[in-house]
Amino acid sequence: MDGGPLTRLKRKMTIENLWIYVLACLSDGPTYAYDIKKRISRCFGFTPSTITLYSVVYRLRKEGLIRESRNGCKTYELTGSGKKALEEAVKFMEENAKRIKNKVKQQPKKC
Repeated sequence: MDGGPLTRLKRKMTIENLWIYVLACLSDGPTYAYDIKKRISRCFGFTPSTITLYSVVYRLRKEGLIRESRNGCKTYELTGSGKKALEEAVKFMEENAKRIKNKVKQQPKKC
């Protein structure tokens, strides 16, 4: 059963944009994919499925936004392109939130 517009918004802002949260977690430093899942849960209050997370990690690696660390273990780290993409995503979200807030605060125009 559909939980309504807020439920859909939460899903779109979390699971459907998981890449932002992965990059944000990796901005703390390199870590294992499983630890990314724990960091997302701890820092952002939702837990993506393991398959979804690994799929996003694979895609981010393929796109050059993250890379495997060179320490011999299969850990991941943010690349320069990943950092830039994260900064742009945060800026986009902040600007849109500001526009929505400003629109809500406006006094209705009388006819």
